[in-house]
Amino acid sequence: MACGEREMLDNWLKLRRVLLLRKCSGLTADQLKTASVEPSTLTLLGILRHMTEVERFWFRTKYLHEDVPDAYATDEFPDADFDLVADADAQADYAFFLKETATCDAAVAERDLDEPVDDPKAPTGKVNLRWVYLHVMEEYAHHTGHADLIRERIDGFTGA
Repeated sequence: MACGEREMLDNWLKLRRVLLLRKCSGLTADQLKTASVEPSTLTLLGILRHMTEVERFWFRTKYLHEDVPDAYATDEFPDADFDLVADADAQADYAFFLKETATCDAAVAERDLDEPVDDPKAPTGKVNLRWVYLHVMEEYAHHTGHADLIRERIDGFTGA
């Protein structure tokens, strides 16, 4: 399919999201909370929650400078997305993921891919929206690999 760069980035990001959701599909809340291996707190639900945090932070907080709180992290529990899943509501977290990703899509839909934003950690001190898209997709790729292994441990599922 021939398309422009923006459409391509949007489509690749949507695919990354779908692949993660497929790894979570058909499981019970308890299965979604099953850790990869002890003593790790890495779970499918934790990865879903983490990616909600990642998208919110990079698209809305970092890039658009929106004053939105972290989705799960607090000062007391900075890794709450991964660490506090035992009492989490999996259905609510799934719905929040869908809502947040739609909000992020809408928030940057009209922005130029070359529009810069300050980032003191970047070598140039700035990143652009294109970089944000690629970084978020990198996070998905990284964690979807983890999700593959966790899902296989739970029920042997190894498909896309």
